[in-house]
Amino acid sequence: MKRSLTAFLALVTTLFGGAVHAQQVEGIAALVNDYPITTIDVRNRMRLIIVSSGVQPSEQDLLRIQQEALRSLIEETLQIQAALEYDVEVEPAEIDAAIANIAVQNNADPSQIANELAASGVDISTLRRQLEAEIAWQIIVSGVYSNRIRISNEQIEATLERVAATAAQPQYRIAEIFIEIPLSADDSQAQQRAIAVMTQLSQGAPFQSVAQQFSDAPSAANGGDIGWMLEGQMRPEVVQIARILQPGQLSRPFRVPGGLMIIALIDRRESSATLQYQLIQATLPASRINDESREDFADAVSRIRSCAGIDAALAGVDGAFSSNLGDVSHDALQADIADRLSSLGEGENTGLLDTSAGLQVYFVCDRTIGGPGVPSPDDIERQLRNQQLSLLARQWLRNLRRDATIEIR
Repeated sequence: MKRSLTAFLALVTTLFGGAVHAQQVEGIAALVNDYPITTIDVRNRMRLIIVSSGVQPSEQDLLRIQQEALRSLIEETLQIQAALEYDVEVEPAEIDAAIANIAVQNNADPSQIANELAASGVDISTLRRQLEAEIAWQIIVSGVYSNRIRISNEQIEATLERVAATAAQPQYRIAEIFIEIPLSADDSQAQQRAIAVMTQLSQGAPFQSVAQQFSDAPSAANGGDIGWMLEGQMRPEVVQIARILQPGQLSRPFRVPGGLMIIALIDRRESSATLQYQLIQATLPASRINDESREDFADAVSRIRSCAGIDAALAGVDGAFSSNLGDVSHDALQADIADRLSSLGEGENTGLLDTSAGLQVYFVCDRTIGGPGVPSPDDIERQLRNQQLSLLARQWLRNLRRDATIEIR
């Protein structure tokens, strides 16, 4: 007799520890553009999620896991269908490499992964299908959108300025789980997914494994680990939460643009980043200062828009000269000068300073940050590009699901 999907999946709790019985009847859980997702597919994906978490779910947990398994299978089917449309074929060696990467993350080897899955009644093909969809989707998203993304120098500079402003703040190593809320939907489904995530984590499931199965962020492939971050690289909402967490602690779900996020603070360290300025100093010696020269010097300084124009502007001021100070650390400067420089950008100056040497002005020709964990301009560009690519990928997948014919049975 054919069982309903709900009744069939209710058996997962008792069947979890053993192999699949031959007499179980395969049914259709959903049709995605006429492609069937079977009840066997759903059960196997549920088993994969459960095995990955390492916890024994309650009956209520199973319902949430069932919903997550079906949702992910529908999205993966859409991704594979898109790959076929673009003639993208994932080679078995690429899937093997992905499994090897998972093994490394879990201090194991690929054969151990396959054996552990088999011992829990999960065929390795279940994991391979999931990885095939992920790899294919990455290929087509990159192929379709990479050349359309333009990261301007202004965007990079703005991010570097935020990083510079927080260079002295602690650095955080964070793992994330992002749960998307579609623009056209309420947040009830996302809230249910967040509950499923928090339930598994509270029962001791490894954050890395839960992120790999539930997170909608690109970092899911790395178990949610996004590495060391400065506050200037992070969303303001994430910074606010990270500041109050202790290493090893986990946040509750919180809202960010586009969805819900859960973070784990892996570690925190004091920043050893240093802010460096490339400076030129303009001086009107004390012996040459009078009312007229002071006015001329101030007028010349007001006309300077870049370091390249300093000498030309000072040429008409009797006795004035410039000195290239090269790279100077923020910490090596006098406190009053450092304070004036801290908010300045390239080409800007401190204004006139009365010193024992006379009238002086410091021009910022460049400012950079150095030290462990500090991103380079290339790193910033890569981060901004990946953020845009991720956003476009999620929008595309939403559109595929909206336009698809999906029948859930």
